[in-house]
Amino acid sequence: MVRFNRFTLSNGLKVLIHEDKTTPMAVVNVLYDVGARDEHPEQTGFAHLFEHLMFGGSENIPVYDEPLQRVGGENNAFTSNDITNYYITLPAINIETAFWLESDRMLNLAFSEKSLDVQRNVVSEEFKQRYLNQPYGDVWLKLRPLVYKKHPYQWATIGKALSHIENAKIEDVKAFFKKHYNPQNAILVVGGDVDTQEVIAQVEKWFGPIPAGEKYLRNLPQEPEQSEERRETVVAKVPLNSLYMAFHAPGRTEADSYPAELLVDILSRGNSSRIYKTLLKEKQLFSEIHAHLSGSLDAGMLIIEGKPTENIGIEQAEAAVWEELDKLKNEPVPEAELMKVKNKTESTMVFAEMSLLEKAMNLAYFELMGDAENLNHETEKYLAITSEEIRDQAQKIFRRENLSTLVYLAEEAAETVYLSL
Repeated sequence: MVRFNRFTLSNGLKVLIHEDKTTPMAVVNVLYDVGARDEHPEQTGFAHLFEHLMFGGSENIPVYDEPLQRVGGENNAFTSNDITNYYITLPAINIETAFWLESDRMLNLAFSEKSLDVQRNVVSEEFKQRYLNQPYGDVWLKLRPLVYKKHPYQWATIGKALSHIENAKIEDVKAFFKKHYNPQNAILVVGGDVDTQEVIAQVEKWFGPIPAGEKYLRNLPQEPEQSEERRETVVAKVPLNSLYMAFHAPGRTEADSYPAELLVDILSRGNSSRIYKTLLKEKQLFSEIHAHLSGSLDAGMLIIEGKPTENIGIEQAEAAVWEELDKLKNEPVPEAELMKVKNKTESTMVFAEMSLLEKAMNLAYFELMGDAENLNHETEKYLAITSEEIRDQAQKIFRRENLSTLVYLAEEAAETVYLSL
C-alpha cells in the first residue's frame, strides 16, 4: 500500500506527496503529459529533443547539474510515446534545491540558438548511432509504420526521420514548449523523508507563481481495426535473420490489458515460459526469442521477436510460433502455470514498493491514467484474471488479419535464398 496526499495548485499543477520516514532521501518527480504521439507528423522527435533541452539550463541556472551535485543529488529523465518524465533524488534535507531547479526550468527554460544547436547535434548523433548505424537499429522505424497507419504511434520516440531534428527551428521548439510544458500539463510527485505541510508550503512558493498556460486538449486520430495481414522483408547487414511479429493489443488504460499482460508472461517471462522452453531449449529453432507488450496508453502492440538458428528458415520459425499461439487460443492455461505468472507479477509489484523512485514514478503515472489510488489495486486485478479471460485475449489478439510481420534477412542468407530460387 502506497499512501499519499494530493492537492492541486491554482495554476493546475497536480501534486502528490508520499511520506516515507524509512529513508533519509527524497525524490522529486515531474511527469509531463506529452510524448511522441503529441508531435506534428512533419516535426517528430521534439518530445525527445526536449528531454535533452531541459538539461541545457534555464535563464537563471546556466548549468542544471552543478547546483544539484553540490547538494548530493542525481537526476535523469526519459521520454516515451506517451509521456516525458524528469526525476531528482537527493538527501531530503536539501529538497528545496530540487524545487528551485524544476520550477525554474518549467518557467524559464533557456532558448538560444547555441543550446538548440548543441542538443540538436547530440540527438542527431544518437539517431545515427542507435537507429541507423547498428544492426536491427531501425526496426522501430520500420515496424511502427507497418502496424499503425493513422495513429501517431506510427513513429518512434526518436522521430520519424533524422531531418525532422536537423531542421528543428527555434520558433518551433518554443511553440512546442509553450504548448506542453506548463503546470496544467504536469504532475509533481514528492516522496521520501518529507513532511506534507512543509512540502505544500515549498511547492506553493516555487511553483505557485508559474502561469498556468493554455490547457492542451488531445485529439489524436484513432487507429482503425486492421483487416488484413501485413508483411515487410528487409535485406540488411545484420549478423542473423530476425523475425518481428506485431499484433494490435489493448492499451494500458483498458481492462483487457491485464489478461494481455499475463498472456505475454505465459509466453515469455523467464526460462520456464512457453516460447523459451519449447522453441529455444527443446526444439532449438531460435537462438533467442521473447515477447512483450508496448505498454502504451492508447491501443498498443504485442510483439514477438526472435532470431532463428542458422539452419532454420523464416517460414519454419513462424510456423513454430503459431503452433504455440494456437495452443493458447484453443487450450485453457493450466491453473499451476497461471498461478506461477501471477506470483511473479505480485512479487514485481512488491519489489517496486521498496524503491522510493519507483513509487514516485508509479504514482505519477497512475494519476495520469486517472487516479493514483489505482496503484494500490493493481495486484488484485492481476490475481483476479481467469484462464478463460487469457484464452479470450489470445483469440482476440492472435489473428492473422491482426498481424504485421517484419523480417530481417542477413545479406549472406538472402543471397542463399535467392540462389536456391
